[in-house]
Amino acid sequence: MKSKIHIILLLAIIVTGIRLGLIFYQRHEDNAKPEKKEAPPLNPDYYVNIKKLYPYDVKSAKQLTRQPVWVKVGYFYPFYPYDPATHHTEFSHEAGKLLPLQKLEVKDVISSVSPKTAGLQVLAVFKDGGKSFAAPIGNDSGGDFKFYSDDMFFIEDPHQLYKHWPPDIWQAIDQHQVKQGMNELQADFAIGIGLLDSSSDSIDKTLNYPNGGKPITISYHDGKAAEIRPGPVS
Repeated sequence: MKSKIHIILLLAIIVTGIRLGLIFYQRHEDNAKPEKKEAPPLNPDYYVNIKKLYPYDVKSAKQLTRQPVWVKVGYFYPFYPYDPATHHTEFSHEAGKLLPLQKLEVKDVISSVSPKTAGLQVLAVFKDGGKSFAAPIGNDSGGDFKFYSDDMFFIEDPHQLYKHWPPDIWQAIDQHQVKQGMNELQADFAIGIGLLDSSSDSIDKTLNYPNGGKPITISYHDGKAAEIRPGPVS
C-alpha cells in the first residue's frame, strides 16, 4: 500500500513539474516575441483618381469647354481682360489671380500673340461678373505646344473627388478658412498656394500663404495644421 502511495505521489510531482515547465516556457516565448506595431492607416487622398485631358493643340484643349472646371492652385495663375468682339487680350493689365477652387465655365480656347512669351500663348476664355477674361493655359512655339491646364484645373467637382473629407472640413474650405487639423491639401484648397519656410523639415513644416493679400502662416506637425497665425506682410 505504501509503495502504491509513493508511486502516485511521484507521478503527481512529475505531472506538476511538467505543467510548471510548460507555463514558464510559454511565458518566455511570449516575452521573446517582438511586439507587433500596427501600420498607420493609408491616406485615402493618395487613391483619388484625378482625370486629365492631355491636350496637344488648341482644338484638343477645347475639351475644357465641355464641363465646368475648378482651379487647383489659388492665387497663382493670372488672368487678363478679354474683348470677345475684337478677340483681344489685354496682357498689359493683369485683372487678378484665379481663386482657390474657383469654378469656371470655359467658353472658348484661343491662341494669341503675347508680349510675355515667345510664340503664341494659349488661353482659356471665361466670364466672371458679366465680364470676359482669358487665362493662359499653355504655349505654342511654332506648332510645339506645351500645356499646363491639367495642373491648373480639376474637370470633376473636388467635393466629389474628396467626399471622404468630413463636412466641417469642406465647410471651412468653401468659406476660404483654415482650421487646426487640416492637412496641406485641404489648406491649399481653402486659401491657395503656400510658400515653404526654410526652417521646415520632414516632421515640422511651416508654410506662408499670401491668401490674396491677407497672409496666413501655418505650422504643420506630422502633416496636420498645428498652429495658424497671421503671416508676414510682403
